[in-house]
Amino acid sequence: MPITTSDILGSDQVGIYLAVCGNVVFHPHELNDEALNRIDEYLGLERHPLTIGGSTLVGALVTGNSRGLAVADIATESDIDILTSFGDVVVMEGGVNTAGNLLLCNEQGAIASPAIPEEGVEIISQVFGVPVAVSSIAGEDVVGSLGVTNDHGVLLHPDVLPDEVLLIEEVLGVPPMVGTVAFGSPYVGAGLAASNNGAIAGRETTGPELNRIEDSLGLI
Repeated sequence: MPITTSDILGSDQVGIYLAVCGNVVFHPHELNDEALNRIDEYLGLERHPLTIGGSTLVGALVTGNSRGLAVADIATESDIDILTSFGDVVVMEGGVNTAGNLLLCNEQGAIASPAIPEEGVEIISQVFGVPVAVSSIAGEDVVGSLGVTNDHGVLLHPDVLPDEVLLIEEVLGVPPMVGTVAFGSPYVGAGLAASNNGAIAGRETTGPELNRIEDSLGLI
């Protein structure tokens, strides 16, 4: 099965710690062998240990695709130097710097939080090399925490609004579904990390939730 459950540094919030960006997954340095083996087996990507400004919350602070990356402005020069070896980098500044929480992207497009200024959205589109649309999910701004996508599908917060669904489907170019993780959490982006090959969900994720994740992300 191309999906498993795990925890990262004792937390069910797998998506806050793991950043899947194109063909690489960035992860905290401190992971044990079990966690690293699960990343290798189920995500099937090159992996690279990283902190952002000393923080292990890599998935909340970095996002991107195979062409470009966005990172919070707490990143050090050495952090940014590492990231630039994987693509162009935009540094998100001020109060909108949790890149992984505020962007939802794949190789076809990106959804940006309404909290990101217009000029920032334009730069992100240039760096990622894809069209970017501004939308909330379920009326909330933290779109990266409320959805998870790959190049086959997108899983969204169960309360996503119909007009949001239409825009997300158009921009990301994949069919949307709704679901939860970790025994009912609607914050699917925070509780799940996914590639085109497989996914890792929080340890408390139930069998029906795992089936839904598989279906939504085309992992069957």
